[in-house]
Amino acid sequence: MSTAELHRQITADEIAHTFEEEATPKVDLGQYAFEDWVALAIFWVMALCVFLQFFTRYVLNDSYAWTEEIATYCLIGVVFIGSSMCVRLSRHIQVDLIYRYLPHLAARVLSTAIDAIRIVFFAYAVRLVWIYIKVIGDEPMTTINFPKNYVYYAALFGFVLMLGRSIQVAVENWRRGYSILERPGAFDGTEG
Repeated sequence: MSTAELHRQITADEIAHTFEEEATPKVDLGQYAFEDWVALAIFWVMALCVFLQFFTRYVLNDSYAWTEEIATYCLIGVVFIGSSMCVRLSRHIQVDLIYRYLPHLAARVLSTAIDAIRIVFFAYAVRLVWIYIKVIGDEPMTTINFPKNYVYYAALFGFVLMLGRSIQVAVENWRRGYSILERPGAFDGTEG
């Protein structure tokens, strides 16, 4: 077997046509909601803190201790606020196998019950985080003199968003007559 490269002669027109690609479609930012942008902003603050920590530790050999704590708190904000995006898009882990074997009415009742349980859970989580903030919200951060209640408020804000999005998803499921649990193919494009 020869390893020599084979080249064929092409014309100038053939070269010109290689640059005539289809125009790329415009980016649709309509699929993103308020919480997506907030989580993205917090993520970039976290990324900058991590970079600053790396730079000061390994390049300057004199690390800023506060960057690690701020990055940790930013991660908390990203997780809780970003979770509302997962609720809105029904992207949290879910088991839909049982719905394939249930009759339509039973699957519909179980799916509606899951929506109700999710709403109750997030409402209870909002209450628990609120109580937690009242108990220890004024505690200062370790490395900087700043209260931790802002971190807890970010978690509370995330749970409030998750509660609102779970109500929105439940209403949409009720209007549509099915949820992602009952017909996952209708949501991922595999259902004809």
